[in-house]
Amino acid sequence: MNIVKPETVGLSSERLERIKLVMQSYIDKGTFAGISTLVARKGKVAHLKTFGWQDLKTRQPITEDTIFRIYSMTKPITSAAVMMLCEQGKLRLVDPVSRYVSSFKDRKVMVMNEGGYSLAPAAREVTLHDLLTHTSGLAYPSDEPLPLDEMYMRTFERLEKEVEPVLEKRVLALIAADIPLAFQPGTDWRYGISIDLLGYIVQVASGQPFDEFLKERIFDPLGMVDTDFWVPPEKLGRFAAMYGAIKGGGLQLVPSPDRRDYTKPTRDLSGGGGLVSTIGDYFHFGQMMLNGGEFEGKQLLGRKTVEWMMQNHLPAGLHPNGEAWNGFGLGGAVLIDPGLSAPRLGREVRLGRRRQHGVVDRPRRGAALPAYAAIPARIHHPHRRGLRPAGLRGAGVISPL
Repeated sequence: MNIVKPETVGLSSERLERIKLVMQSYIDKGTFAGISTLVARKGKVAHLKTFGWQDLKTRQPITEDTIFRIYSMTKPITSAAVMMLCEQGKLRLVDPVSRYVSSFKDRKVMVMNEGGYSLAPAAREVTLHDLLTHTSGLAYPSDEPLPLDEMYMRTFERLEKEVEPVLEKRVLALIAADIPLAFQPGTDWRYGISIDLLGYIVQVASGQPFDEFLKERIFDPLGMVDTDFWVPPEKLGRFAAMYGAIKGGGLQLVPSPDRRDYTKPTRDLSGGGGLVSTIGDYFHFGQMMLNGGEFEGKQLLGRKTVEWMMQNHLPAGLHPNGEAWNGFGLGGAVLIDPGLSAPRLGREVRLGRRRQHGVVDRPRRGAALPAYAAIPARIHHPHRRGLRPAGLRGAGVISPL
């Protein structure tokens, strides 16, 4: 990758060195196994550094082309695919999900009460817009001993044992389980399986397997040569291991939380968290979004479509996770009040949560700081917030300078 002198794009070499100092300190303390960071402005990369190891046992270092599981950073790619089909007229965000998945109709809503819970009919159908904004009432299971979370956990465990790992079979089986919605559609926000369902809808509406659609419409045009749902044999030497924090300090090798074998081709094409990628590949995707849908002369999305994706689509008073500084766009959180979020600057969209993060900012000057710190250390690492002083949030940032 061509690296330019920071000063040629209005950045400071001295200030970028601060990123190196902070990232290396995390490696030295054993907080993370490996980190990769990238900073660019005006479409030119001014900083690309790697720290630590992609395999602690063999001491194989992180490199510029190390392949990582990117988990929820899959979501913005799936969201972009949905908007491509909207531009073609094959999808409409006001459409009910049942138009594309007939079994997703007549959903019930869980209503908590003193005696436990009751079920009420949904006031309206869940729409594609609800899925993109995580206002559908669909959820992920959490560790909390609540009835809805326990239902999801039991269902996920059963599907893992009983249902073939194929996108359409897993999605349809999950819908058939008839887990109630967490709330009335459009009235609240909860992170969940909404984008996984959209991946299946992309497959239905396009008439192509989901992975083929992404390759043809996004990965190939952007030159994302290492982004896929699995890692082929010739690339396994670049695939980072995953480590988890040990209580009391240190790291240990942990299995993938989705129990997938990423070394074999798969039809379990999770639009919410199934991709692997490299820092360079994901930079291309982020730069395309910053460019208003264009990359190296190829227009993947309309400029107005990208602008619309980055607007807040939540009703007044509703914020993701109660974060008053954030709204939510079509596929990612939107910073709507920088003053309430001290570590952030500019007007940006955050894509992803928990496992990986990404922020897209399109300031007036067209300046950007894309950084993708892919850290195979721990999915919910207690030191994630410590990345903020270095100008990074979680695992990936595109933010102004």
